[in-house]
Amino acid sequence: QVQLVESGGGSVQAGGSLRLSCAASGRTSPSYAMGWFRQAPGKERRFVAAVSWNGGSTYYADSVEGRFTISRDNAKDTVYLQMNSLQPEDTAVYYCNVDVRTVLGDYVGAGSWGQGTQVTVSS
Repeated sequence: QVQLVESGGGSVQAGGSLRLSCAASGRTSPSYAMGWFRQAPGKERRFVAAVSWNGGSTYYADSVEGRFTISRDNAKDTVYLQMNSLQPEDTAVYYCNVDVRTVLGDYVGAGSWGQGTQVTVSS
C-alpha cells in the first residue's frame, strides 16, 4: 500500500517561512503529478500546488502564487512545499497527494492522502 508521511508544519508569525515535506513509500515509479491541498477550520479542502512527474511543470492556486514553491525529488519519492511570506489566512492543515489531476478545470487528489500537518500563522 502507498503510505505518505508529512512533516514540517508548525507555528510561525506573519511574514515567516516553513518548508513542508511529504515522503511516499510503496510506489513502483514516480509517474504521477504530486501536490498539496489544505483545509482551514470550517472550510473544505482546497488545492494549493502541484508538480508534474518530472518536475518540469508547476501549478499554484492564485492565493499562494509568488509565495509558495513546490518541488519533488523522485529519487526519494518526496514532494516539498516551500512557503514564504506566510499570512494568517494560510493557517490550515496541509495534506499531500500522490496523484493530482484536473477535473473540469479543478485540481483534485485522486491518490493516497497523507495524515496532514498543521500550519498556524499568527499576526
